[in-house]
Amino acid sequence: MASNPTNTAAPTGGLNEKKHGRRSTSSDSVSGTAYAEHEDRTGTVNQHRKPENARLEASKKLANPLAGLRPQRREAMGEEYAMMAGLTSGEDIRAFRLGARIAGDESNYDLIPELTEREKEVLVRETTHKWSNPPMLYWVVVICSLCAAVQGMDETVVNGAQLFYKDKFGIGGDSQRDTWLLGLVNSAPYLCCAVLGCWLTEPMNRIFGRRGTIFVSCIISAVACFHQAFTNTWWHMFVARFYLGLGIGPKSATTPIFAAECSPPKLRGALVMQWQMWTAFGIMVGYIADLAFYFVPDHGIELGLNWRLMMGSAMIPAVIVVCLAFLCPESPRWYLSKGRHQDAFGALCRLRFEKVQAARDLFYTHTLLEAEKQAMSGVKKGNRFKELFTVRRNRNAAIASSGLMFMQQFCGVNIIAYYSSAVFQDAGFSDVSALAASLGFGVINWLFAIPAMYTIDTFGRRNLLLTTFPLMSLFLFFTGFSFWIPEDSKAHIACIALGIYLFGMVYSPGEGPVPFTYSAEAYPLYIRPIGMSLATATTWFFNFVLSITWPRMVTAFKPQGAFGWYAGWNIIGFLFTLFLVPETKGKTLEELDHVFDVPLKKLVRYGADQSLWFLHRGKNGKGMKPTAPSAEMYHGDAERMNEVVSEMGPITGEQQLGEGEREKRWNKEREREGGIMGRGDAAGKV
Repeated sequence: MASNPTNTAAPTGGLNEKKHGRRSTSSDSVSGTAYAEHEDRTGTVNQHRKPENARLEASKKLANPLAGLRPQRREAMGEEYAMMAGLTSGEDIRAFRLGARIAGDESNYDLIPELTEREKEVLVRETTHKWSNPPMLYWVVVICSLCAAVQGMDETVVNGAQLFYKDKFGIGGDSQRDTWLLGLVNSAPYLCCAVLGCWLTEPMNRIFGRRGTIFVSCIISAVACFHQAFTNTWWHMFVARFYLGLGIGPKSATTPIFAAECSPPKLRGALVMQWQMWTAFGIMVGYIADLAFYFVPDHGIELGLNWRLMMGSAMIPAVIVVCLAFLCPESPRWYLSKGRHQDAFGALCRLRFEKVQAARDLFYTHTLLEAEKQAMSGVKKGNRFKELFTVRRNRNAAIASSGLMFMQQFCGVNIIAYYSSAVFQDAGFSDVSALAASLGFGVINWLFAIPAMYTIDTFGRRNLLLTTFPLMSLFLFFTGFSFWIPEDSKAHIACIALGIYLFGMVYSPGEGPVPFTYSAEAYPLYIRPIGMSLATATTWFFNFVLSITWPRMVTAFKPQGAFGWYAGWNIIGFLFTLFLVPETKGKTLEELDHVFDVPLKKLVRYGADQSLWFLHRGKNGKGMKPTAPSAEMYHGDAERMNEVVSEMGPITGEQQLGEGEREKRWNKEREREGGIMGRGDAAGKV
């Protein structure tokens, strides 16, 4: 991504605009011209390219739209942008001149004499001490962490409360009616998230902003939790819990985005990962609330008081967020999307130590937004949704992302999160012991989520899943089969609790954080909002399916069969990851395009070769590790592919050749040269 200062920048406007038939407008601004220059140098405009492929190429340029521009050109662009934004003081113009220069990935600050020693120090510390930031940035982290805790508590206070209200509402029996109604009441928020809440994220963000969406969604969560505490029938509880989903859905999608857009680049990944960790913390606090209010007497309250306090307690962190949300700045990126450049600069100045840092990040973000406009120019939202499935690169990303989101639910974790107290009751625990055992699971879930901040970027997403899926399956089988141990044996309770705790230990660093992280990076930028909406809707819908079916399933299958059912799904998750989920760790935007733009049969072949290599190595320690397929490996450099296809016989209207015919000719040439991956590779040809 680093720019090359020796490259000659293409001239601005004039020649380039005539070359592509463009006219310069005020909306294009300085950064739009820079993007056009980048496009001209890289030769991405091709009149024969399909529109969706052109947008993928444009999306790649978002990796660094300033690449190749001379430092002097970037400085001039920074000054022009400051004037356009109305930031005309000498101090601001200086900040944008220097900020635009270092925005092109220029990190040798000693070569920029205009930088003060203080500015050089904070710029260097961004890399050497990435956690050294202004207090306001950590205030944003606190707000986002509280939002995650709200999420966790919303999900788990029902765990203990249902021990009481299911009998009070007349749905505590083992009949089909009672078990289905109990599941429906418990799963109501996730049904709302899947069909409505997640899809409100984009319009709410557009109208209220990131901070406003968090504020509104937490108000909804607080009111819904308060409402739950005053219900007296199962259908009344269903209504209250259903509109709780209107708070959960937008909040879960907006909070990580808000944290990422306020953070310096070096810190973004770590802050996004904290969403999962503090959600696990909120899950633990929900269990604590269940245990804390268990012994509260009824005091003459109809149908009991303790479960009402449990359900209502989840409003406390939501109210705290409502009170504190507007004490932190709005997302600078949202301000830019509204054309409020001065407000965006003011917000960034509160989130950075020096103005030159704020100017750098604002200028670069504005440049990216202009590049996104180029990538999405002329594309209606409906067409983008269609391209999610018709373009192979997008389709493969959707398959991997949605599959992992599905497996995040069907790995079985939320049957424990929502029903662990009932499971421990069935195992012979008393009510209090069941709640205490559930708290133990919550503590484990939180503590073992912490190492994921390190392992997800070192061990890799795919490797984490391939390691943890078999272990989760093993521990769920162990938990279910432990119910066959005679109840009068101490091993009965001990083995059930052990199996659940071991499952939590391997879930938290694997299938816990990976799906959201994977989904956030898998899609090209021009289609990412739609891809993330699909991913979150998938996880919430199957969360609903799991929640509504568990009470009936455990009655029909017994605990042994119910736990065995989800243990089997973990085996399917392992095979799905092995054959259809490529690694994304440490990949740039352009590299991810190569990773996903591969025929599925090639991914399946790689998974099979990788498993054979693993078994072969385990047997005698020999054999070469197979190389993961990529579009670059599969059909090579685009220009070379066109050259080879042309050399193998002139065809009228070559650009009209179908993709299959072009790949067939290219692969024939590659085979002649010795195979795509090399004869010595264990995977052979891709």
